[in-house]
Amino acid sequence: MRPKGRLRRLGVGDLEALVALEAAGQAQPWSPAQLRAALASPDHAVFGVEAGGELVAHAVVARGPFDAELEAILVAPARRGEGLATRLMDEAKAEARRWGSERLLLEVRGGNAPAIALYRRAGLRVDGRRRGYYPPQAGADREDALLMSGPPGG
Repeated sequence: MRPKGRLRRLGVGDLEALVALEAAGQAQPWSPAQLRAALASPDHAVFGVEAGGELVAHAVVARGPFDAELEAILVAPARRGEGLATRLMDEAKAEARRWGSERLLLEVRGGNAPAIALYRRAGLRVDGRRRGYYPPQAGADREDALLMSGPPGG
């Protein structure tokens, strides 16, 4: 069963809703300036899922010369576990295919098991590790970043 909500490409007019979603769902949210830049960039695609008149999930994908990079994916805490992240991941891969990208890249906190499982289901594999890349969060030590990539197809 497909998760409820309307998936669409977001624009600069969605900035306020995007800022609110980031603030509600991220320990270290993107700044309004960062979000505005992504929304306005011809080399970025920002997708969102709306349900019940509000933005409940989003993903940011950047186009590079050969690869695309998933820079962010976020689902509102109350909506996690509904398949929205999978839907956004599928759209990120589709955008990478439309751009003609050779691979889809990303980095993820080494301890973020749900995200790592999502990316593995999407066909991405771990390519490397950046030791101590992420700053401490909630009193924990610095955390490694896993570098993952995979084909945008399939």
